[in-house]
Amino acid sequence: MLKRGKEEIIYLLNKCIEKFQLETGKSVIQNTNRKNYEALAIQLSEISNLLPSTDEKYGHAVYEPDPQYNIANYPFRKYDITGGQIKDALMGLVANPRSFLIDTCYIYLYGVGRQSFELNPVDISLVASENSESGSKDSYSIITENQQLKLKLASLVKETDKKIFTRLRFYRMIFIPLCVCLLICGIYFWKKQNESFTALDTITKDFNIMPYRVRASEKKDIEGIWLCYTGSPQARPSDPNRYHKVVANLVEIKYKDGYFTYYRYGAGFNHTGYVQFESPNVLSIHSRIMNGSNKTEYPRHSLMSLTKNGKYQTSISASWNFDAGNNKRIIGIREVYEKIGTDGRIEEIINTPANASCQCKIIKWYQKNNDVQTFYLKNTILDSAKNVQLSQLIDDNSILLKDPETGVVIH
Repeated sequence: MLKRGKEEIIYLLNKCIEKFQLETGKSVIQNTNRKNYEALAIQLSEISNLLPSTDEKYGHAVYEPDPQYNIANYPFRKYDITGGQIKDALMGLVANPRSFLIDTCYIYLYGVGRQSFELNPVDISLVASENSESGSKDSYSIITENQQLKLKLASLVKETDKKIFTRLRFYRMIFIPLCVCLLICGIYFWKKQNESFTALDTITKDFNIMPYRVRASEKKDIEGIWLCYTGSPQARPSDPNRYHKVVANLVEIKYKDGYFTYYRYGAGFNHTGYVQFESPNVLSIHSRIMNGSNKTEYPRHSLMSLTKNGKYQTSISASWNFDAGNNKRIIGIREVYEKIGTDGRIEEIINTPANASCQCKIIKWYQKNNDVQTFYLKNTILDSAKNVQLSQLIDDNSILLKDPETGVVIH
């Protein structure tokens, strides 16, 4: 009898990652970013989408045909495996993994489906035993392993600190000349910094960095929590149901030394950047995808002219449609901003059953009056909002393709 549930799928996915890295040379970073698992998911999807016709060949469960197989593209087919599915299962968040994901892993690793594998199990680690039945179902979970590593690390840090404190008593005199050297170095670098001010002034002028001084009223208008509506999903050719789709992003803008920091929580990706006043009531918004490194991905630039009429502020952006694979492209788009508050703290909720249930990004806004507002960020149909003003601003006429092309944006 084979193992089931979390223990089985976590073991299979770890083996799939090992094989994928060995065969392709590509590294799979195992964290909570579902983009890291996308390449593996695409390769597994080549197997899973053939399951309706391979039950006799591989000996797996019977799957009904997918009517969208020859119509839709990845990841919108019935048996497509996504990076998010792999991430959730690998983290131990899925109690009952999808059967087609399990069969796909067995075929990828052992060349047979689960039913055939159970008749001749060639990997003893997948066979259930009394120890595995009575043990924790999350014994392979990355979350559990991380907690164990944290406890070990804390113990090692405590031991190291004790040793360092003991040794420092014997080397106290070494730090006196060291401090003198540091003081000399500090004076030297302070002089060098003063010399660099001239170069910094030149760069500031050439790059037009903060020449305009922000007024108190402008700071008050901009700083705070915003909703940003964008129709970029309408320009994703891989989504056959993209007509009039819109996504709301939650934006946090904070003042900092003459400019504003910009953090944008999206349904799929988060952005980071800055906002700068170019002149009275004219803003530049620069941002890029948050990717955990210094590499710039998908840079965006928006121009906004502030108005006092109505609750919406509109910007014109050079952006991306954030489609899959070769369908990624630059687009021009109108985005609509709505300020909803001036203070509070933003928290992104991840790796919870609620995330898997709604298939969306969950953001909580903790306000200073102790109110908490929850936002569920995902692509929705614009017409369902029943907001005529918003619909007119971000419908299909608000999108401009980099290269002229018909049929991408559905009218």
